[in-house]
Amino acid sequence: MPASAATPADRRRHAREQPPLGEADARAIAACIDRLWAESGLARHTLDSYRRDLEGLARWLRPRGVVLEAADRAALFDYLAERTRLSYSPRSNARLLSALRAFYAQLLRLGSIRVDPCQWLDAPKPRRSLPKALSESQVEALLAAPDVTDPAGLRDRAMLELIYATGLRVSELVSLPAAGVNLRQGVLRVLGKGSKERLVPLGEEAQHWLERYLAQARPHFAGKQARLPLFLDAKGAALSRQQFWATLKALAVRAGINPALVSPHGLRHSFATHLLNHGADLRALQMLLGHASLSTTQIYTLVATEGLKRLHAKHHPRG
Repeated sequence: MPASAATPADRRRHAREQPPLGEADARAIAACIDRLWAESGLARHTLDSYRRDLEGLARWLRPRGVVLEAADRAALFDYLAERTRLSYSPRSNARLLSALRAFYAQLLRLGSIRVDPCQWLDAPKPRRSLPKALSESQVEALLAAPDVTDPAGLRDRAMLELIYATGLRVSELVSLPAAGVNLRQGVLRVLGKGSKERLVPLGEEAQHWLERYLAQARPHFAGKQARLPLFLDAKGAALSRQQFWATLKALAVRAGINPALVSPHGLRHSFATHLLNHGADLRALQMLLGHASLSTTQIYTLVATEGLKRLHAKHHPRG
């Protein structure tokens, strides 16, 4: 199958066709993940991804009569080639290589192997893509879409205002505890990637809608249970990422925006892009977004530059 023909369905089918995980591999992977958790403090999401990546390789190796601990560089190279044939993204393959390096580095340190098979394998470089942001007028239309006379609509308006005003990740938004909001100081205490806390200012508009939600809508969902997450569904349970995603798509249609252009992460991108367009400092933006590295934040300068190029081409007499 040529790489261009592979689809997500092809990859899922290929994964289902692999044999089940062997007992020896399962024990080795579990021990690796336990050690990583104890020694490195990696986030649970990262550890789960590493586990899936290692299990995928182990299942692929099994028909070839090789256990994970005994795989050599040629086997790993063949597996990466197979994933490239199936159109796995460079970013996905780079994460796989991170998992393999962690696994075999442990075995080398413990004396279980003498040569690290990852030693000469290079991570594929992820393609640097520009974030897709809505225009400011599109964001305004989206913010105005919820019916704020209804408790659910008031909740949705508060969530939209909050994610656009703060640039929260959707996982941070839906897991935000009610205790993480300090209306007196106008800030949120957010637990981000790697369990790192940061303080994020609310802004006047977001604070206004959040106060309305807390006073008029949240008691409708939560009663007097203040220890629940901030945003709740009709049953008083934490709103899921999937629920927010579906709500966002429906509101996009109501606002007259193509729903394919709208996503929770797109609102985070819009927050960052619009701040830069209005002169925000890149270091301040890094802190607001919770990026560990400034290089991650710098991609937004490319977005701003592309916007300036379009403006120049449209309005300059020699554009």
